[in-house]
Parts: sequence; structure tokens; C-alpha cells
Amino acid sequence: MIHHVQLACPPGSEAALRAFYHGVLGLDEIPKPAALAARGGCWFRGEGIELHLGVEQDFRPARKAHPGLLVADLDAWAGRLRMAGYPVRPDGDFPGMRRFYSEDPLGNRLEFLEPVSG
Repeated sequence: MIHHVQLACPPGSEAALRAFYHGVLGLDEIPKPAALAARGGCWFRGEGIELHLGVEQDFRPARKAHPGLLVADLDAWAGRLRMAGYPVRPDGDFPGMRRFYSEDPLGNRLEFLEPVSG
């Protein structure tokens, strides 16, 4: 069982992260422990996932590595991202799953998956 997934972010990107992870994806921001809060970044939690975004001084977005977010109603998620101006790249190469890739405002890759019923 996984507790959380960490993605990197550049210093000062917290407002953009909050606008995306909370505003677009609807995840709740959770407080970082006091000992870690001074490092910057932010943490988010939603149904079945906890994402930690931590500051990396020499930030480069994750283009291949990514969290796979299992969702219900993949089409609604794709619509939500498109409406907010984010890319939706369908990929049918995962048997038993419908999926697409997108990215956060910093360019970190995200995968959204929904099991194929039937």
C-alpha cells in the first residue's frame, strides 16, 4: 500500500499548484507538518490519493514518471481538464483500462485511468 506520491515543483509555485490540484482537480489541501512547511511546496488529498509537491531548486518536470489516478467517469475528468485549458492525450494501450495523460501547470505528467466495464 502506498501512502503518497511526491512530485517536484520549483520554489514559489504554490499558488499555481493550489489553483490546479484544488481548483481544477478538487483535491483538498492538507497542512504540512510544521517541521516541513518551511521547505515550501504543498500537499493534497483526494479519494484514494495523497500527492505531496516538494520544492526542488533545480526543478525539471516529470515527463515520463507520473502518478496514475484511478477515477470514475473518465470523460468528465477529461472535460474538466480541457475546460481549464489543460491537455488531454488519450492512450488506448492499457488492456482493461481507458486512460489519458495530462499535466499539471508545471509540466509534471499525470495519468487518469478508469477500468473498462464488462
